[in-house]
Amino acid sequence: MAASLSGKVCVVTGASRGIGKGIALQLSEAGATVYITGRKEGTLVQAAQEVQSRGGKCIPVVCDSTKDDDIQLLFERVRREQKGRLDILVNNAFAAVQTIIANQKKKFWEFPVTFWDDINNAGLRGHYICSVYAARMMVEAQRGLIVIISSIGGLMHAFNVPYGVGKEACDRLAADCAMELRKHGVAYVSLWPGAVLTETVEEYLSNMESSGQQSEYQRIFSNAETPELSGKCIVSLAADRNLMKLSGKVLLTCDLARRYGLRDVDGRSVSQFTSLRNLCVFFPSLAWLSRFIPEFIRIPKWILTLSASKF
Repeated sequence: MAASLSGKVCVVTGASRGIGKGIALQLSEAGATVYITGRKEGTLVQAAQEVQSRGGKCIPVVCDSTKDDDIQLLFERVRREQKGRLDILVNNAFAAVQTIIANQKKKFWEFPVTFWDDINNAGLRGHYICSVYAARMMVEAQRGLIVIISSIGGLMHAFNVPYGVGKEACDRLAADCAMELRKHGVAYVSLWPGAVLTETVEEYLSNMESSGQQSEYQRIFSNAETPELSGKCIVSLAADRNLMKLSGKVLLTCDLARRYGLRDVDGRSVSQFTSLRNLCVFFPSLAWLSRFIPEFIRIPKWILTLSASKF
C-alpha cells in the first residue's frame, strides 16, 4: 500500500507522458496535490485528467523548461496557490528523445552545434533553474525533497556526447545541491531508472524493421520497468524517515525497490539492473550467458564506477 502523501504539494516537470506522467500518477495515488508541466496544452490536460483520477489533485501548467520566464511563473503560481508550500520537486523534463532516436549513429562532430542545447537546455539547465526556485521555498520551510531523473549515461557513454555530459552533470547537480541544502533539512537525490517501456519506446520498437538491432533492443526491454515504478520509488523516498542519509546520492530504482519491498505496478518483480545476468544482455556477444547466471549475483557499484574512472 502506497505511503500517504495527503496534504503534500509536488511539482513534476515534463509529465505529459513517459516517466514524468508515471511519477505524477503515483504521487496522485498517494494523495498528493501534483502540478505537472509540459509544452503542449492538449496532451498535458489529458495527462492531468488521468493523474487526477488516481485520487489526488492535479494541476496542469503549460511550461517550457527552456524558458526562464515560464519556470519563474510556474513556481510563483505554486507559492501563491499553496501558501508557500512545496514538498517535492521532480526534475524530469527532457526535450530531445526524438532527436536522439533520429541521430543514433552520428558522432559529436557530425551534429550541428545547436545539438548541445537540444539535449541539455531543458534536461539540465532547466533542472537547475527549477531547483533554485524550489529550494527557496523548501529552505523557508526547512523540509523538502528534490529528485532529478538521470541515467547510467552519467557513468558511461550512451547515445551521444551531449547526453552523457548532461546526465553526469545531473548527478553532480544533485550531489552539490544536497551539500548546501543539508543543514536546511532538504534532500536532493539523482534517480536512475532502468530500461523503461515508455510510449515512445513502445512506438519505436513496433516500427523497427526486423534486424539485429531490433533483437538487441528487444532483449534490453524484455523485462523493462513501467513508467510508474519511478513514481513508486519517489513516494517511498518521501516517506522515509532516514531520507537525509540518502541525500546527494545516485539511487537506482531497482535498489529502492529492494529497499522498500516494491513491485512494479503490473505485479512483476523489479529487474536488478546491476545483476551480472542483466548486464550481459547489453553485450550481444555475452547475452547467451544470461541464461545460466542467477539474478542475485550483482556487480558491486564500485566496479561500475571504476569503468568511468578519470584517474
